[in-house]
Amino acid sequence: MFNFSKVLPSVANNELDSPRIALWAFILFTALMTWRSIIHMLFESWGLHGIANFIVLTGDPDPMPVIYRFFSMWGSAQLLFCLVCWTVIFKYKSLIPLMNIFWMIDWGQRLFIYPFIREDITVIGLYTDNLTPGSELAPIGFAITVLLFLISVANKKKK
Repeated sequence: MFNFSKVLPSVANNELDSPRIALWAFILFTALMTWRSIIHMLFESWGLHGIANFIVLTGDPDPMPVIYRFFSMWGSAQLLFCLVCWTVIFKYKSLIPLMNIFWMIDWGQRLFIYPFIREDITVIGLYTDNLTPGSELAPIGFAITVLLFLISVANKKKK
């Protein structure tokens, strides 16, 4: 049923030996993550306040430009990984199971990290109005990445 040797294939090529849905689901997920990365990188103030629920900090000098730059760099790092995923989609489809493991790690670490820092970050109204989507939706994101991984290592049905 599952072939975990697909994670590290002996040859990285453009053939994915998995059900077709594995490719299309990976493309859809990568497109969503690419969009998220672009928002974080190019629209940092909207992403930080409108989506991530962080409040505007005030001071003299204004601390927000520095905070926006760090937020933008985070989006840039996310986009770099998405570009690796797009390269895999177009040139090395056999590495999709491995990329799904990386996505599982990315979303899975949120399940362990956020509970420990949640109290520090959200000290009711000190820095945020509410939880960030990345924190709140981490269980769903992790479940989706596990499902994507299992589909990508599944064997094709014989006709």
